[in-house]
Amino acid sequence: MEKEVQEQYEYARRRIRQKKILYFHFVLFLIGSLFLFVANRFFGFGAGTNQNWCIWGITIWLFLFILHFIKVYITDRFMNKKWEREQIDRLVALQQKRISQLESKINEDTQK
Repeated sequence: MEKEVQEQYEYARRRIRQKKILYFHFVLFLIGSLFLFVANRFFGFGAGTNQNWCIWGITIWLFLFILHFIKVYITDRFMNKKWEREQIDRLVALQQKRISQLESKINEDTQK
């Protein structure tokens, strides 16, 4: 029972760390986007190039943030240790079933 409690604690700790990093990424995205926008519009940084370069940078960063969000709240939420354990158990059961089928076939062949 203690091992199970330890696993639950570790899972909760890992999830909290993931969410904390995601929130930090969001705040960094907001501040960085504001910085890029101000640098482009008010200080004329990159004026010789495309005028909307900051929009491209912010869009790419937003896409990366969305991928991070999906990983934390969708992928890791459903494909956790429990899911992994169930998949391993299912595959092991299939392998054992196949091995028993092969053993029974070998026994039938040797009896003939």
